Amino acid sequence: MSTQTTPATGNASKTKGQADVGEAQPLYAQRGREIQPYGTLTRMPLGLGEKVCGASVASLNQVLADTMTLRDMYKKHHWQVAGHTFYQLHLLFDKHHKEQSELVDSIAERIQLLGGISLAMAHDVAETTSVPRPPRGREEVPTQISRLLEAHEIILKAARGAAREAADAGDDGTNDLLVSEVVRTNELQVWFLAEHLVDTPMIRADQGRQGGK
Repeated sequence: MSTQTTPATGNASKTKGQADVGEAQPLYAQRGREIQPYGTLTRMPLGLGEKVCGASVASLNQVLADTMTLRDMYKKHHWQVAGHTFYQLHLLFDKHHKEQSELVDSIAERIQLLGGISLAMAHDVAETTSVPRPPRGREEVPTQISRLLEAHEIILKAARGAAREAADAGDDGTNDLLVSEVVRTNELQVWFLAEHLVDTPMIRADQGRQGGK
């Protein structure tokens, strides 16, 4: 379709209803400055002091980094588990992964709510987490479960400490998140995991204890 240009502006004249294609052009490959550097706080009208918010943000980011690491370890073991318990552990690891993913979102949102910046990228998480890094290769089930239990314990210790500090500082929201969600979810998952490491017979009962021959 032909267009006409006006000598005064050099712009194509448009018929009624015809849009300028520039309005639909994506503005990609943009770069800009950070609007809030990591480690700083924006002021939120929460009735909490800046020091209180800053302390909670720092504690929560540590718990967040460890939780993201545990979440990813569950997915690794979900893919790599082997042996006669493959099916049930494959499903259990995936269930726990999803629950840890929900915790990650809740913790990160709490950090942002307090005016902080939540960790997000894998390399930042790797530099921050206290959970030991597992090997890339596949491991036996007892080792997989033991690694998960160790990670849970790291998170539980940190979460309980952070919860007490938040309660003492009057940050009830952070305390509630850590106790009601992080601690209770991790404690329940520890129970489900630890019972897999009890050395009980699979096929034949211990007849000596039962009075049998």
